[in-house]
Amino acid sequence: MAKTNFSYEKRQRELEKKKKADEKAKRKAEAKSHPNPGADNEPDEGADDDVVEHDGDVERASPQEESPM
Repeated sequence: MAKTNFSYEKRQRELEKKKKADEKAKRKAEAKSHPNPGADNEPDEGADDDVVEHDGDVERASPQEESPM
């Protein structure tokens, strides 16, 4: 029976890791050189507790505005 060549397998794993790292670095460089305009400027929906929607008549008060019972 033939012996397994562990050094070959290890080298293949290392090459795959290097390839993935290079691809990730390339994606980061592309994203840095071509930023998405307005992506960081828009707030997340539902991030604030004191949101008032007039179309659906939905109001949520912040914890400071709520009266204790």
